[in-house]
Amino acid sequence: KTTEVLQAAKERITPACPYYSICGGCNLQHLDHNAQIIHKQEVLLKQLEHFGNVTPQEILPPLTGPIWGYRKKARLSIRFVIKKDQLLVGFREKNGRFITDMDCCEILEPSIGKKIEAIKTCLRSLEAYMDIPQLEVAIGDERAALIVRHLKELSKNDHDKLCLFAEQNQFDLYLQPKGLETVHKIWPENTEDRLRYRLDKYQVELLFHPCDFTQVNSTINEQMVERALTLLDLKLTDHVLDLFCGLGNFTIPIAKFCKQVVGIEGNQQMVDRGKENARHNQLNNAFFYKHDLSAPLPHTDWAKEKYQKILLDPPRTGASEIIAHIPTFQPERIVYVSCNPATLARDAKTLVHEHGYRLEKAGIMDMFPHTAHVESIALFVAQ
Repeated sequence: KTTEVLQAAKERITPACPYYSICGGCNLQHLDHNAQIIHKQEVLLKQLEHFGNVTPQEILPPLTGPIWGYRKKARLSIRFVIKKDQLLVGFREKNGRFITDMDCCEILEPSIGKKIEAIKTCLRSLEAYMDIPQLEVAIGDERAALIVRHLKELSKNDHDKLCLFAEQNQFDLYLQPKGLETVHKIWPENTEDRLRYRLDKYQVELLFHPCDFTQVNSTINEQMVERALTLLDLKLTDHVLDLFCGLGNFTIPIAKFCKQVVGIEGNQQMVDRGKENARHNQLNNAFFYKHDLSAPLPHTDWAKEKYQKILLDPPRTGASEIIAHIPTFQPERIVYVSCNPATLARDAKTLVHEHGYRLEKAGIMDMFPHTAHVESIALFVAQ
């Protein structure tokens, strides 16, 4: 923790957010954005060298976009502080114990970030204001959704107040009384529980439930999909395997440029969403299957096929288990999208030093400006 700045580095700037010194939502606002990019590139390259003993032949230019109002997914904590007689809504403080006392957020998409004070006022007016611990935010191209977690059944009066607030602010409103399976939409009534986003370059539209995993930064996501498809160098004769495919963020656009693409995902709801998105985009060459990619390969048809191209977008833990099976698929090119440079480096070591691939290109994607998160993409080519 910095207690005093004796002499500021030339890269140090005054943070734009008045809550930056306390809030745990960001940790690099004091660093000039260009310096943030340089720092993240250095982190990626050092991790690849240190943990993977690999160096890319080419460093890709960073993918960057708006640095404010970019975040379209967030989970905000809520707590009534008796000593302050105040309801707090926000990210946790840097120490993690308390909730930041904030009225706005500069990194959240403005339809939410500029309305935190209004959200606080609405929640404080409810009879159940002490029994609402969390608010989840999800934003599509056209609408924003709020998911209100509540510990006790809401009165009709509270229900009506929340619906009125949602109507006035044009939010989709969901309630969550218990686990994820209890999430249900209450406003607007009798409408589908889907948000949507488009990838205009590929003329596709993806549907998602507000609880689904989607990328938080739509601008970088569009650039990331374009870069991934460029690196894959797709041919109309290609069979492509998309591992950790989610709802089809890469799978659906890939289907436009290959003979067949198979998406594998461990979550059945995401598999169902992928199938829904294939139907929605009238694609008959995109197939989705459920499999835990940390487990051995199943004895099913998709696992016995050969694939010219493979894309994988694993969680922070990486993809060490499935990486061990990569040679059985005999891919010519592998595009690895990573949210953790350390596990990317570990898996790169296996691909290069055990499986004989060449790390041809790698670079960062600034998915989370003003934070230390390093998103990256790498291309491996068969020798």
